[in-house]
Amino acid sequence: MERNTVGSRKNPGDVEAALRGLFLRGLDGDAKAYRDFLQQLSAHLRAFLGKRLFGWPDEVEDLVQECLLAMHNQRHTYQSDQPLTAWVHAIARYKMIDLLRAKSAREDLHEPLDDDLAVFAESAQEASDAKRDLGGLLETLPDRQRLPIVHVKIEGRSVAETASLTGMSESAVKVGIHRGLKALAARFGNGWEAAA
Repeated sequence: MERNTVGSRKNPGDVEAALRGLFLRGLDGDAKAYRDFLQQLSAHLRAFLGKRLFGWPDEVEDLVQECLLAMHNQRHTYQSDQPLTAWVHAIARYKMIDLLRAKSAREDLHEPLDDDLAVFAESAQEASDAKRDLGGLLETLPDRQRLPIVHVKIEGRSVAETASLTGMSESAVKVGIHRGLKALAARFGNGWEAAA
């Protein structure tokens, strides 16, 4: 028997019917239907947001989670005589606009610097010293924290690429970065306070 999922359909009417049916059954107390709804809605939202935020896979995943939470919290506002996908897309658009506004506000805080400024003049010795010091600090961390920091923060790889390289889940990579940076900050903070 073929399993009906939103991702396997092309017709928007079929997507609407599948999601709406699961959602309404979930609102009536069918926990399995609601779990299926959230799973299929996640795939639908990834596709919807991925087309609009191409090149920002981490932001897409964060937005999907924000949208799911908002839709769960606002499920009582859905009017059953209206298309569910219109309600879903409206919430997703608002969340996407919030993200773009936040990114724009952060970018406005940064003025472009002239590459000829003296602040950019550095010696090869300073770069070598900084690289050695950073390497030494990172070596104090366990692999599950060090590797995500090296791959994502230093090499500029995505969380997904790092997960694939290290065999960790994407959430484990994010947690590793957070905990590793927190551990380094604590060590640096303690050393700084002792020196002061």
